[in-house]
Amino acid sequence: MLFRLFSAALPVLISLLFSHMAVGKPPELTLANVYEKGMSLDGYWVSEKLDGVRAYWTGERFLSRGGYEYRAPGWFTKGFPDHPLDGELWMGRGRFAELSGAVRQEEPDDDDWQRIRFMVFDLPDKEATFDQRLTRLRVLIEEVGSPYMALVDQQRASTHEKLMQRLDEAVDGGAEGLMLRLGGSGYRSGRSNDLLKVKQYQDAEAVVVRHLPGQGKFEGLMGSLLVELEDGRQFRIGSGFTDGERASPPDPGTTITFKYYGLTATGLPRFASFLRIRNDEPVR
Repeated sequence: MLFRLFSAALPVLISLLFSHMAVGKPPELTLANVYEKGMSLDGYWVSEKLDGVRAYWTGERFLSRGGYEYRAPGWFTKGFPDHPLDGELWMGRGRFAELSGAVRQEEPDDDDWQRIRFMVFDLPDKEATFDQRLTRLRVLIEEVGSPYMALVDQQRASTHEKLMQRLDEAVDGGAEGLMLRLGGSGYRSGRSNDLLKVKQYQDAEAVVVRHLPGQGKFEGLMGSLLVELEDGRQFRIGSGFTDGERASPPDPGTTITFKYYGLTATGLPRFASFLRIRNDEPVR
Protein backbone atom coordinates (compact mmCIF):
# COMPACT_ATOMS: atom_id res chain seq x y z
CA MET A 1 0.00 0.00 0.00
CA LEU A 2 2.75 2.43 0.98
CA PHE A 3 4.67 1.53 -2.16
CA ARG A 4 1.63 2.32 -4.34
CA LEU A 5 1.15 5.67 -2.59
CA PHE A 6 4.83 6.54 -3.04
CA SER A 7 4.73 5.53 -6.71
CA ALA A 8 1.69 7.71 -7.31
CA ALA A 9 3.30 10.66 -5.57
CA LEU A 10 6.72 10.32 -7.24
CA PRO A 11 5.88 12.31 -10.42
CA VAL A 12 4.52 15.14 -8.27
CA LEU A 13 7.65 15.14 -6.11
CA ILE A 14 9.88 15.27 -9.18
CA SER A 15 7.81 18.12 -10.62
CA LEU A 16 8.13 20.07 -7.39
CA LEU A 17 11.86 19.41 -7.27
CA PHE A 18 12.43 21.08 -10.63
CA SER A 19 9.61 23.62 -10.56
CA HIS A 20 11.99 26.32 -9.39
CA MET A 21 13.72 26.11 -12.76
CA ALA A 22 11.01 25.89 -15.42
CA VAL A 23 8.80 28.97 -15.57
CA GLY A 24 7.00 28.62 -18.88
CA LYS A 25 7.48 29.14 -22.59
CA PRO A 26 11.09 29.71 -23.69
CA PRO A 27 11.83 33.26 -24.87
CA GLU A 28 11.85 33.88 -28.63
CA LEU A 29 15.52 34.67 -29.15
CA THR A 30 17.62 35.65 -32.13
CA LEU A 31 19.99 32.80 -33.02
CA ALA A 32 23.16 32.89 -35.08
CA ASN A 33 24.21 31.40 -38.36
CA VAL A 34 27.91 30.90 -39.12
CA TYR A 35 29.97 33.55 -40.90
CA GLU A 36 31.79 32.38 -44.02
CA LYS A 37 34.42 34.12 -46.08
CA GLY A 38 32.81 35.98 -48.96
CA MET A 39 29.78 37.17 -47.02
CA SER A 40 29.25 40.92 -47.21
CA LEU A 41 30.17 42.79 -44.02
CA ASP A 42 28.33 45.96 -45.01
CA GLY A 43 26.26 47.30 -42.14
CA TYR A 44 27.46 44.78 -39.54
CA TRP A 45 28.64 45.45 -36.00
CA VAL A 46 31.29 43.18 -34.47
CA SER A 47 31.68 42.24 -30.81
CA GLU A 48 33.37 39.56 -28.73
CA LYS A 49 31.54 36.25 -28.41
CA LEU A 50 31.39 35.91 -24.63
CA ASP A 51 31.75 32.48 -23.04
CA GLY A 52 28.84 33.17 -20.73
CA VAL A 53 25.29 31.98 -20.21
CA ARG A 54 22.60 33.36 -22.54
CA ALA A 55 20.12 35.18 -20.35
CA TYR A 56 16.88 36.94 -21.29
CA TRP A 57 15.78 39.60 -18.80
CA THR A 58 11.95 39.65 -18.91
CA GLY A 59 11.67 42.81 -16.84
CA GLU A 60 11.26 40.68 -13.71
CA ARG A 61 13.58 37.66 -13.96
CA PHE A 62 16.29 35.98 -16.02
CA LEU A 63 15.29 33.13 -18.34
CA SER A 64 17.56 30.72 -20.13
CA ARG A 65 17.22 29.81 -23.78
CA GLY A 66 15.15 26.78 -22.71
CA GLY A 67 12.81 28.76 -20.43
CA TYR A 68 14.46 27.95 -17.10
CA GLU A 69 14.86 30.64 -14.48
CA TYR A 70 18.24 31.86 -13.27
CA ARG A 71 17.58 33.08 -9.74
CA ALA A 72 19.60 36.24 -9.24
CA PRO A 73 19.68 37.98 -5.84
CA GLY A 74 17.42 41.00 -5.50
CA TRP A 75 20.36 43.33 -4.95
CA PHE A 76 21.85 42.17 -8.29
CA THR A 77 18.82 43.21 -10.35
CA LYS A 78 17.95 46.33 -8.33
CA GLY A 79 17.16 49.16 -10.75
CA PHE A 80 17.02 46.92 -13.81
CA PRO A 81 14.40 48.10 -16.37
CA ASP A 82 10.89 46.61 -16.38
CA HIS A 83 11.12 45.57 -20.05
CA PRO A 84 13.08 42.81 -21.82
CA LEU A 85 16.82 42.82 -22.48
CA ASP A 86 18.87 40.16 -24.25
CA GLY A 87 22.39 39.34 -23.13
CA GLU A 88 24.65 36.99 -21.21
CA LEU A 89 25.56 36.44 -17.60
CA TRP A 90 29.36 36.47 -17.58
CA MET A 91 32.24 36.09 -15.13
CA GLY A 92 35.09 36.65 -17.57
CA ARG A 93 37.03 34.69 -20.15
CA GLY A 94 37.63 31.03 -19.40
CA ARG A 95 35.24 30.86 -16.43
CA PHE A 96 32.21 29.25 -18.04
CA ALA A 97 32.10 26.15 -15.82
CA GLU A 98 32.26 28.25 -12.64
CA LEU A 99 29.60 30.62 -13.97
CA SER A 100 27.25 27.86 -15.13
CA GLY A 101 27.33 26.21 -11.71
CA ALA A 102 26.66 29.51 -9.96
CA VAL A 103 23.67 30.70 -12.00
CA ARG A 104 21.85 27.35 -11.94
CA GLN A 105 21.63 27.14 -8.15
CA GLU A 106 18.15 27.26 -6.62
CA GLU A 107 19.42 29.54 -3.85
CA PRO A 108 21.81 32.15 -5.30
CA ASP A 109 25.15 32.57 -3.57
CA ASP A 110 25.93 36.25 -2.96
CA ASP A 111 29.69 35.73 -3.26
CA ASP A 112 29.25 34.10 -6.68
CA TRP A 113 26.90 36.78 -7.97
CA GLN A 114 29.26 39.56 -6.90
CA ARG A 115 31.56 38.32 -9.65
CA ILE A 116 28.86 38.11 -12.35
CA ARG A 117 27.84 40.82 -14.79
CA PHE A 118 24.82 40.97 -17.11
CA MET A 119 26.37 41.84 -20.45
CA VAL A 120 23.62 43.27 -22.67
CA PHE A 121 23.84 42.96 -26.43
CA ASP A 122 20.30 43.61 -27.64
CA LEU A 123 16.94 45.17 -26.88
CA PRO A 124 14.08 42.95 -28.11
CA ASP A 125 12.04 45.19 -30.44
CA LYS A 126 10.77 43.84 -33.76
CA GLU A 127 10.12 47.30 -35.20
CA ALA A 128 13.44 49.07 -34.50
CA THR A 129 16.67 48.31 -36.35
CA PHE A 130 19.73 47.15 -34.44
CA ASP A 131 21.35 50.54 -35.11
CA GLN A 132 18.40 52.19 -33.37
CA ARG A 133 18.29 49.62 -30.57
CA LEU A 134 22.00 50.07 -29.89
CA THR A 135 21.56 53.83 -29.52
CA ARG A 136 18.72 53.27 -27.06
CA LEU A 137 20.74 50.69 -25.11
CA ARG A 138 23.64 53.08 -24.63
CA VAL A 139 21.31 55.64 -23.06
CA LEU A 140 19.37 53.07 -21.04
CA ILE A 141 22.37 51.35 -19.46
CA GLU A 142 23.91 54.69 -18.53
CA GLU A 143 20.62 55.70 -16.87
CA VAL A 144 20.37 52.41 -14.96
CA GLY A 145 23.88 52.90 -13.64
CA SER A 146 24.11 49.39 -12.20
CA PRO A 147 27.59 47.97 -11.50
CA TYR A 148 26.16 44.57 -12.48
CA MET A 149 24.98 45.55 -15.96
CA ALA A 150 27.13 46.58 -18.92
CA LEU A 151 26.76 46.98 -22.67
CA VAL A 152 28.76 44.62 -24.88
CA ASP A 153 31.21 46.71 -26.88
CA GLN A 154 30.16 47.00 -30.52
CA GLN A 155 32.41 48.23 -33.33
CA ARG A 156 31.72 48.58 -37.04
CA ALA A 157 32.97 45.66 -39.14
CA SER A 158 35.05 46.48 -42.22
CA THR A 159 36.95 43.84 -44.20
CA HIS A 160 37.31 40.07 -43.93
CA GLU A 161 41.05 40.45 -43.34
CA LYS A 162 40.56 42.81 -40.41
CA LEU A 163 37.81 40.59 -39.02
CA MET A 164 40.15 37.57 -39.08
CA GLN A 165 42.92 39.61 -37.45
CA ARG A 166 40.55 40.63 -34.68
CA LEU A 167 39.38 37.02 -34.33
CA ASP A 168 42.95 35.77 -33.88
CA GLU A 169 43.65 38.46 -31.28
CA ALA A 170 40.48 37.66 -29.36
CA VAL A 171 41.11 33.89 -29.35
CA ASP A 172 44.76 34.40 -28.35
CA GLY A 173 43.44 36.39 -25.38
CA GLY A 174 41.12 33.58 -24.31
CA ALA A 175 37.88 34.57 -26.07
CA GLU A 176 35.62 32.08 -27.88
CA GLY A 177 35.28 34.16 -31.02
CA LEU A 178 33.31 37.09 -32.41
CA MET A 179 29.69 37.97 -33.21
CA LEU A 180 28.30 40.01 -36.11
CA ARG A 181 24.98 41.86 -35.92
CA LEU A 182 23.38 43.50 -38.93
CA GLY A 183 22.68 47.15 -38.16
CA GLY A 184 19.60 47.40 -40.36
CA SER A 185 17.86 44.29 -39.01
CA GLY A 186 14.92 44.04 -36.65
CA TYR A 187 14.88 41.73 -33.64
CA ARG A 188 13.42 38.47 -34.94
CA SER A 189 13.46 35.02 -33.40
CA GLY A 190 15.21 32.04 -34.95
CA ARG A 191 18.34 31.70 -37.04
CA SER A 192 19.20 34.17 -39.77
CA ASN A 193 22.15 36.06 -41.20
CA ASP A 194 21.11 39.06 -39.11
CA LEU A 195 23.30 37.44 -36.44
CA LEU A 196 26.50 35.55 -37.29
CA LYS A 197 29.12 33.84 -35.15
CA VAL A 198 32.75 34.02 -36.19
CA LYS A 199 34.96 31.27 -34.79
CA GLN A 200 38.11 29.34 -35.63
CA TYR A 201 36.00 26.19 -35.42
CA GLN A 202 32.33 25.29 -35.79
CA ASP A 203 30.08 24.15 -32.97
CA ALA A 204 26.76 22.35 -32.71
CA GLU A 205 24.57 20.46 -30.24
CA ALA A 206 23.74 16.78 -29.81
CA VAL A 207 21.90 14.62 -27.29
CA VAL A 208 23.76 11.97 -25.31
CA VAL A 209 22.49 8.46 -26.14
CA ARG A 210 24.80 6.39 -23.95
CA HIS A 211 28.27 6.12 -22.45
CA LEU A 212 30.88 3.90 -24.08
CA PRO A 213 33.55 2.40 -21.79
CA GLY A 214 37.16 3.53 -21.93
CA GLN A 215 40.21 1.41 -22.58
CA GLY A 216 43.88 1.72 -21.67
CA LYS A 217 44.45 4.81 -19.53
CA PHE A 218 40.69 5.41 -19.49
CA GLU A 219 39.79 1.92 -18.29
CA GLY A 220 37.04 2.17 -15.68
CA LEU A 221 36.02 5.59 -17.00
CA MET A 222 33.85 6.82 -19.84
CA GLY A 223 35.80 6.49 -23.08
CA SER A 224 33.39 8.26 -25.41
CA LEU A 225 29.80 9.39 -25.76
CA LEU A 226 27.41 8.09 -28.37
CA VAL A 227 25.40 11.15 -29.35
CA GLU A 228 22.54 11.92 -31.70
CA LEU A 229 22.08 14.96 -33.93
CA GLU A 230 18.74 16.63 -34.56
CA ASP A 231 18.37 14.71 -37.83
CA GLY A 232 18.68 11.37 -35.98
CA ARG A 233 22.20 10.44 -37.07
CA GLN A 234 24.52 9.17 -34.36
CA PHE A 235 28.30 9.32 -33.87
CA ARG A 236 30.89 9.18 -31.10
CA ILE A 237 32.69 11.97 -29.28
CA GLY A 238 35.79 10.78 -27.43
CA SER A 239 37.92 13.91 -26.88
CA GLY A 240 37.68 17.18 -25.01
CA PHE A 241 36.79 15.65 -21.63
CA THR A 242 38.56 16.23 -18.33
CA ASP A 243 39.25 13.26 -16.07
CA GLY A 244 36.41 14.48 -13.85
CA GLU A 245 34.00 14.54 -16.77
CA ARG A 246 35.05 11.02 -17.76
CA ALA A 247 34.40 9.84 -14.20
CA SER A 248 31.01 11.56 -14.12
CA PRO A 249 29.91 12.04 -17.74
CA PRO A 250 26.72 13.81 -18.90
CA ASP A 251 23.63 11.66 -18.39
CA PRO A 252 21.83 10.11 -21.38
CA GLY A 253 19.24 12.61 -22.58
CA THR A 254 21.48 15.59 -21.80
CA THR A 255 22.14 18.11 -24.57
CA ILE A 256 25.82 18.90 -25.06
CA THR A 257 27.73 21.38 -27.21
CA PHE A 258 30.68 20.10 -29.24
CA LYS A 259 33.16 21.69 -31.61
CA TYR A 260 34.25 20.33 -34.98
CA TYR A 261 36.19 21.25 -38.10
CA GLY A 262 34.03 20.81 -41.17
CA LEU A 263 32.23 17.65 -42.26
CA THR A 264 33.31 14.19 -43.37
CA ALA A 265 32.40 12.75 -46.77
CA THR A 266 29.29 11.28 -45.13
CA GLY A 267 28.26 14.66 -43.71
CA LEU A 268 29.12 13.98 -40.06
CA PRO A 269 31.16 16.44 -37.94
CA ARG A 270 34.91 16.04 -38.44
CA PHE A 271 37.23 15.88 -35.38
CA ALA A 272 34.31 16.41 -32.98
CA SER A 273 35.35 17.34 -29.43
CA PHE A 274 33.25 17.91 -26.30
CA LEU A 275 32.90 21.52 -25.16
CA ARG A 276 30.26 21.59 -22.42
CA ILE A 277 26.79 20.61 -21.28
CA ARG A 278 24.33 23.06 -22.81
CA ASN A 279 24.06 25.84 -20.30
CA ASP A 280 20.28 25.90 -19.91
CA GLU A 281 20.03 22.27 -18.80
CA PRO A 282 18.42 22.12 -15.34
CA VAL A 283 20.47 21.07 -12.32
CA ARG A 284 20.17 17.29 -11.88
